Amino acid sequence: MEDLEFQWIETNGMKLYTAVAGPEDGPLVILLHGFPEFSYGWKHQIGALVDQGYCVMAPDQRGYNLSSKPEGAENYTLNKLRDDIVGLIGWSGKEKAVVIGHDWGGAVAWQLAATRPELVEKLIAINIPHPLAMPKVMMRNPLQLVRSSYMAYFQIPQLPEKMMAAEDFRFMEQAMKNTSRKNTFSEEDLANYKEAWAQEGALTGMLNWYRALTKGSFNQTPGKKIAVPVRILWGLGDQFLSQQLAEESLNFCMDAELVFIGEATHWVHHEQPEIVNRLIQEFLGIKKTEAL
Repeated sequence: MEDLEFQWIETNGMKLYTAVAGPEDGPLVILLHGFPEFSYGWKHQIGALVDQGYCVMAPDQRGYNLSSKPEGAENYTLNKLRDDIVGLIGWSGKEKAVVIGHDWGGAVAWQLAATRPELVEKLIAINIPHPLAMPKVMMRNPLQLVRSSYMAYFQIPQLPEKMMAAEDFRFMEQAMKNTSRKNTFSEEDLANYKEAWAQEGALTGMLNWYRALTKGSFNQTPGKKIAVPVRILWGLGDQFLSQQLAEESLNFCMDAELVFIGEATHWVHHEQPEIVNRLIQEFLGIKKTEAL
């Protein structure tokens, strides 16, 4: 995109390297990436939102790519990650934002809507459940416990980093390829991700989001129902997260709708960008969508 700029934005004691695009006077949309991506992961969505007149901000969240990487898992709890985004909204000069998050970025978006609803116009969560839905579903569905077992492995110090970095990030590359539809990620995409993963301290910073779970990260989410309008988009072929999690998340919302998307996995915003973009635009225009 010709008008895409990157800015260092100081927020909550961090410096977040942030992609900024669109008219300054447009309504604000903040895009929050998940693991193991960075702002580049929104390449299909930024232009589409700018074309609709939105001012778009997509930060590399703390621990990722060029942004600050504080030491210690205790610095990656949901409230601290949320406060980074509170600061971004303040920096923009806007009163509130539409917040769209995928994977861990969606967890931050849920936390923002749950605890600072006055800052959130609408929430779109893409293949990520409400933080309190996970333990509920795990109790009823042992398969989800198995699917999430990698989180336990990520708690081990140093070993995951070594495995992930070995042979030019071969494990990471194969993980993304094997859990997505064929040809979802191009060689150029993977080269960009590898460059981000290679930044000093990045792998540990990224893993600290998982390691913060032992610091009570998800215990920071209140059980009170979220009042802001929510749309959950969910690729049906997600190998990590079950549909049950998406359905359970509705119980934590006052005004929410769930849209399942076929021929898609956890990486639905890459695999079905036209559908995802249309569903985003319809929701922002307060239009109902037909079944896909």
